[in-house]
Amino acid sequence: MKTKITELLGIEYPIIQGGMAWVAEYHLAAAVSEAGGLGIIGAGGAPASFVREQIQKTKEITNKPFGVNVMLMNPEADEIAKVIVDEGVQVVTTGAGNPGKYLAAWKEAGIKVIPVVASVALAKMMERAGVDAVIAEGTESGGHIGSATTMTLVPQVVDAVKIPVIAAGGIGDGRGFAASMMLGAEAVQMGTRFVVAKESIVHENYKKKILAAKDIDSEVTGMTHGHPVRQIRNNMTREYLKLEKAGAPFEELEQLTLGALRKAVVEGDTVNGTLMAGQIAGMIKEEQTCAEMIQEIMTQAEALLTKK
Repeated sequence: MKTKITELLGIEYPIIQGGMAWVAEYHLAAAVSEAGGLGIIGAGGAPASFVREQIQKTKEITNKPFGVNVMLMNPEADEIAKVIVDEGVQVVTTGAGNPGKYLAAWKEAGIKVIPVVASVALAKMMERAGVDAVIAEGTESGGHIGSATTMTLVPQVVDAVKIPVIAAGGIGDGRGFAASMMLGAEAVQMGTRFVVAKESIVHENYKKKILAAKDIDSEVTGMTHGHPVRQIRNNMTREYLKLEKAGAPFEELEQLTLGALRKAVVEGDTVNGTLMAGQIAGMIKEEQTCAEMIQEIMTQAEALLTKK
């Protein structure tokens, strides 16, 4: 399927893997790229040396395009930005901030820059700054979220900017893909579905929680302090919400989540870890390879989009 995004990024299918911290490492990124999508290494809060190593390991597995997601709040964001140029990465997605200070260097190196946005205003600001495309991410997604739904955000961003728009949030099968295309998107970004990929290094306990999830099993913490995060309900979220309701300061709440994502991803702690997942978790019922997922999504989507 050819779209503006497949042509821009040199990929076969308009499917991008989300840059999830601790989850999106080189095994997953390389597998998605090899399957015809765009794999992404999630830099998260990691040091620049780790990101360089991840890029080099991805190159050992695939010669297809892949990208790096830069969380701009990372204390080593400046160093990571340089590593991306040094290592010849072709695509950067960004979150948690404005990538403006790195744009000139990235563009000079021929890197495609695609920030995640949660509003029309931010999409327009990014377009003026000179980015290549934007990811319009709805509140249905896992992890850090905005307030607008994918269904309402994507068409409004499409109408507001001339650059290509990638839809994200609540997309996990061919129906979600086809709906995104109808809303005007040129590609989709998926995170939660890829968490349970066979190539994903996420602990089996975490994967099982997603596979067993029902439609109402995710909830949002952090609404009161402006840093909302969607995750699967567990002991940690219940404690967090109880403290939040009681008006606990942000510093106390932050202590509760310190290292909690690593606990879930690496140690398989599904009781006190942060099980980031979108509302789409209730639809995901089996562990597959990245290639199987992408082929299934594209087959279903093409059947829907060509239906007379």
